[in-house]
Amino acid sequence: MSTDTTQITIILDRTGSMQAIRDDTIGGFNAFLAEQKAHPAPATLTLVRFDSQDPYEVIHDTKPLAEVPELTRETFVPRAMTPLLDALGRGINELEARLARLPTTERPARTVFVIVTDGHENASREFSRDQIRQMIRTRQDADGWQFVFLSADLDAIDEAVSLGMHRRSTLAFDKTPDGTRDAWRASSEVLSAYRTVSSAAKVGFSDEHREQQGRRVNGWTGSTLTTDSGIGSRNTTVGSNIRFRWAAYLEPDALPRAA
Repeated sequence: MSTDTTQITIILDRTGSMQAIRDDTIGGFNAFLAEQKAHPAPATLTLVRFDSQDPYEVIHDTKPLAEVPELTRETFVPRAMTPLLDALGRGINELEARLARLPTTERPARTVFVIVTDGHENASREFSRDQIRQMIRTRQDADGWQFVFLSADLDAIDEAVSLGMHRRSTLAFDKTPDGTRDAWRASSEVLSAYRTVSSAAKVGFSDEHREQQGRRVNGWTGSTLTTDSGIGSRNTTVGSNIRFRWAAYLEPDALPRAA
């Protein structure tokens, strides 16, 4: 490859539950965009919004990063449900087809998918979990694509890993203004580092990134996420359980398992 370009594809959840962090998502994306524009290496960006009314709406398609405008309240309006698998499947297929049409010397040296959601799959009709798992693993193994997954739902993090994404490149965030902002900032940091080094490098969040989010959650005094017999079950309401589940996320080997 003669190009040192990075292709960044952002799959952005705009479903109804994102309304609570609408402005924070807009601000976080715009800060991310500004930081990536300041990076000296070339990059292109594809931005896709998804919800059940429009499972795959392309806002920018492999546009040079310097030409990408900021997100606004007019261009990010939460609504409807979460067809996450369909958005991922179409995103992978469309980018794969586009890159295949380019001469080898014009293809990007690095390809990164950044998926941002506050929940998990509940509305896909076109792609199954098994299909997405195979597609992700193929692109990771054959082409070195990197997949970054940000979610305010710990169950969605587990689902992302089950789909073949590396746990090191997932980040759970506190669904608050500070938590959302810090998730975008952490993503920008790891992506900037990735754009600086060899294309054989891997994207991954640090313990500090995870612990920063964990400290925010540890200040919570109650939640509807519960446990009674193991990590992640939901049969009773216990105020401290979300802290337990975050501890499991941060240090999964340090906690007792259910009998």
